[in-house]
Amino acid sequence: MSSIAYQSLSGSLRVASWVVRVIVAIILLQTLFFKFSGAPESVYIFETVGQEPWGRYGSGVAELIAAVLLFVPALVPVGAVMALGVISGAIFFHLTKLGIVVQDDGGLLFGLALVVWAGSAFVAWVHRKDLPVIGWKL
Repeated sequence: MSSIAYQSLSGSLRVASWVVRVIVAIILLQTLFFKFSGAPESVYIFETVGQEPWGRYGSGVAELIAAVLLFVPALVPVGAVMALGVISGAIFFHLTKLGIVVQDDGGLLFGLALVVWAGSAFVAWVHRKDLPVIGWKL
């Protein structure tokens, strides 16, 4: 089921939305293994921000849900806003407690977080009219 607003998107905007959603979802999903398996890097990050282990599990579940919602036509904007919220928290902690470079990663995690943030913001904007409750006002 597609919404009326989605159906009114131009072909190129639809393609761009799909490409960006796939990129965002891949980035979100690839971190799940590390979070759920208790990889040392992931444990370090969440210990540093004082949220180990429940913050690690909670953010992993939230990222999984957001990634799935990005492919449910009626819930694409909800998934994008949810991804924005989760990744905004990650960016906040990079800028306040973790730093841009975490365990000599050269800033890779921070860069991926910025890609997810920008991509999620784009998808939320493209699908803003489909947001529950407030979309019709946008």
